[in-house]
Amino acid sequence: MHVAASVPSVPMQRRMHLAPLVAARSALRQRIGWCALFTKAFAMVAARRPELRRAYMNFPRPRLFEHADNFAAIAVEREYDGDKSAFFAHIRAPERWELSALEARLRFFKEAELSRVRSFRRALRYSGWPLVCRRLMWWYGLNVSGRARAKYLGSFGVSSTAGEGASQLSLWTPLTTSLFYSPFSADGSIDVRLVFDHRVFDGCVAARALAEVEKTLLGEILTEVNHLCRANAA
Repeated sequence: MHVAASVPSVPMQRRMHLAPLVAARSALRQRIGWCALFTKAFAMVAARRPELRRAYMNFPRPRLFEHADNFAAIAVEREYDGDKSAFFAHIRAPERWELSALEARLRFFKEAELSRVRSFRRALRYSGWPLVCRRLMWWYGLNVSGRARAKYLGSFGVSSTAGEGASQLSLWTPLTTSLFYSPFSADGSIDVRLVFDHRVFDGCVAARALAEVEKTLLGEILTEVNHLCRANAA
């Protein structure tokens, strides 16, 4: 929250009409979660659009760094020390994963012991450091090394509380982009929101990105889900 407070983030929203994908997903024997679907769709768009893989960094001079690969940072709620806590699971190049494998990986992050997930272990270890050391680590990761930023923090984020029947209107994030979405309406429509760092690109880029995410969900993602349906039937 301390780091995100210095990022000039702007939210962008698009109403997506995904009824065909909703119907195809409901026919699957083993459901693919919406988190996996949205993560892969956005990663596919970011792989095609380099501006979505850029990050603002300010050392040794202000500049934009372009990540070669996507690194998704996905918010996962886990129980720790008797309380519900937010952890971030990292997946490299989710656009290259099959949906079934991506869903299995997300289930692993949600169900495995915390000690078995590297990013969770790292977060717990660093959280015990003195405040000044944590602030220095965050500053270095966000502003000095582009590769470290992508590997340890992510190039984009995905977070959603739609499963609880509600959604944030905005959120604070130190990353260039973070995607989140509302619960579905009865007609298969959904509000999808993208929070972006205005230093990296403007609102038109974000609007076009959301439009392309919808097109990808109803294109390549729907095709893959239909293929899974046919495989189940066979």
